[in-house]
Amino acid sequence: MEEKKSNSLDIDGQNFNPNLYLEKLFKECSLRQVMDHEAEVVKDTQTLHSDMQTLVYENYNKFISATDTIKKMKTDFKKMETEMDLLASNMDSITSFSDQISTTLQGTRQQISKLSGVHTLLKRLQFLFKLPSTLKNRVEEKNYAQAVQDYLHAQRVLTQYGNMASFKGIQSDCEVILKELKIKLRGKFSNADATAKELAESVDLLLQLDEPARELCMEFLCCAEKRLGEQLVLLRDQSEQRDITEFVDLGCTGFLSDLCLVVASFHDMFINRMNENDDDVENSEIFENFAAKELNSFILQNMKKYFDLVKNKVDSEQDNGDTVVLVNALDRFFRRLQAMNTLCRNVDFSEKGIEIIINAGKRQCKMHLNLLKMHFAESMTKVRQSLNTTKLITQDKDDKNLNELLVSLMMTIVEKIKGVLQDLVAFIQPDVTFAQKAQFRDSFCVDNVREGLIVCFIHHLTATARSFCSNNTMDIKNPPTLMLLLSKFCIDFQTGNIHYLLSKTDELFGINSKGTIALTKESEINTTMQESAQELLNYYVRIQGLNVSQMLRKSVETRDWLHTIEPRTVRAVMKRVVEDIAAIDSTVALLYEDQGNNTEHSSDSSRKTHSISVSRHQYKSNWSTYTPNHLDSTLVSNMHKLFSERIEIFSTVEFNKVSILTGIIKISLKTFMECVRLKTYSKYGLQQIQVDTHYLQLYLWRFVADENLVHFLLDEILGSAVHRCLEPVLMEPSVVDIICERG
Repeated sequence: MEEKKSNSLDIDGQNFNPNLYLEKLFKECSLRQVMDHEAEVVKDTQTLHSDMQTLVYENYNKFISATDTIKKMKTDFKKMETEMDLLASNMDSITSFSDQISTTLQGTRQQISKLSGVHTLLKRLQFLFKLPSTLKNRVEEKNYAQAVQDYLHAQRVLTQYGNMASFKGIQSDCEVILKELKIKLRGKFSNADATAKELAESVDLLLQLDEPARELCMEFLCCAEKRLGEQLVLLRDQSEQRDITEFVDLGCTGFLSDLCLVVASFHDMFINRMNENDDDVENSEIFENFAAKELNSFILQNMKKYFDLVKNKVDSEQDNGDTVVLVNALDRFFRRLQAMNTLCRNVDFSEKGIEIIINAGKRQCKMHLNLLKMHFAESMTKVRQSLNTTKLITQDKDDKNLNELLVSLMMTIVEKIKGVLQDLVAFIQPDVTFAQKAQFRDSFCVDNVREGLIVCFIHHLTATARSFCSNNTMDIKNPPTLMLLLSKFCIDFQTGNIHYLLSKTDELFGINSKGTIALTKESEINTTMQESAQELLNYYVRIQGLNVSQMLRKSVETRDWLHTIEPRTVRAVMKRVVEDIAAIDSTVALLYEDQGNNTEHSSDSSRKTHSISVSRHQYKSNWSTYTPNHLDSTLVSNMHKLFSERIEIFSTVEFNKVSILTGIIKISLKTFMECVRLKTYSKYGLQQIQVDTHYLQLYLWRFVADENLVHFLLDEILGSAVHRCLEPVLMEPSVVDIICERG
């Protein structure tokens, strides 16, 4: 405040300097802002003037009212003085008359007192003789309280003179009537329509009649047990017919309300009343402990039955229920339990209620997890059907379908997960009472939502993806393209969605991922997803390699290589192999780029010329190697192969197109080579192998990262054929080139 007073730019301060204020305003604000500020100052000034004027008028009115009040008080005080003088004179007259009456009656006072005592005694005797009929009339009129008061009024006399013949009959008649009265008072306990006030009055009257407090206590709880049991039976019968909200409301207004009424009545009738009336402190404490123990046992026994009904209803409702409706019902249930805690101080029902709510949240997460699994299974079925019915690799207009399938699959899964998270956020809304409990938030948010739902579903994605390649045999319902799509799905899901989903979950549910040790780490999930993608891609390469190998194997095994004619063209199976490899290349290119291939291939025309020149050199060396007169050269060549780098046929595939195609080609050519080694060839059979390998060499180089790998394997195939040939004579390379170009 001192700082505000000393500020010369504060328009409300005492040291306000208008010149400095205007100078600062002109310097910092535009013309439009200055005009707006001026209008604002004018408006504030007018408002202040109006307020000051109103304040003056109000104070003036108060002053006038105070003046009128003072004038009126002067008039009233004058009138009051006159009345006080008149009252004083009247009191003097009354005093004098009283003295005269006392003097006159002084002689007969003792006689009047004696007559009054006799009259009182006669009235008591008359009351005693009429007591049985009076009590009977009171009972018939249901005026039980007055009947007890009449009896207690005469009880001391009856007890003292009960041995006298005249009083003995009266006492026996009263005892019979009191016995009937006690039965009717106890009947209030089992009356469902009896109010708490009536019950309290009945217990109070029975206690006044010296009935044992413990016996009354147990009898009251027994009758209350029957009434609450009827409420529980009604609640169980209505469970299937009502939704969760109606069920909770019925339980709160029925069973819980009756239980609270019983507890409150019990405290009023026994514990509180005994503490107030019992002069023996020790006996009072003993009974209080007994009553509290019996009451707690009664409450726990009945609440256990109620909790079982609520748990069964919540479990049955969650299969097809709305989360918001469920949360609202559970919130009402928990609020009522907290209200009961204030009444039943020795028993805490919040823990049991939280346990039921935690189980409900857990089941809700499991239900959503099953829905996510079903949605993913349906999505996979649609993808599989789409891949089986659409020719993605042959039509240009369908080339984008594979990417569209991948994006659609990923987007539907992510959106579905986000929808599930938004649905479960209802459990932790600020207006939900049980959401404020740390026990619930830790269990629900961390264990059920993050770990039990999101992380578990991501593991399900990887497990489902791996299940497609768990067997060595390929299911005809699952096209190889599905493995490729799933591998890309795992890679993209790992890089783009896992961190997003986990962060979204932590943000929505307030989870501190850094402070919680038990959380599954994101790196572990990424590693699992990466391994699944790798396994799927390796499986895709093996399946496609085996498909191409199957064609090559059949083409070798079904041909009579000893009686074949001179080759004039490339075999159709080789053309089919090249076409299939090209088709696979087109399909893979839709999902994977050439990230792993750093070397640029030359154009087709230049590459073909190079291939021919390389082939000529190789074939010339092959003539010199495989002619029977050059066994030493063959030995040297074989020794060189022993020390050359070994080719891994089933090695791990990298996540790029060239590595995938290289793996498929390695498997195919390796199979081709092993099949060639099992056959025996004539001269023309060898030459056909020569033409086929050269054709493959011309077209397969562009699909691999290292073309020397193709040269090496094809050279091995041709070399194996030469070794298995009865007349190893190769064709001229130029003739082979012509045949391949024509093919």
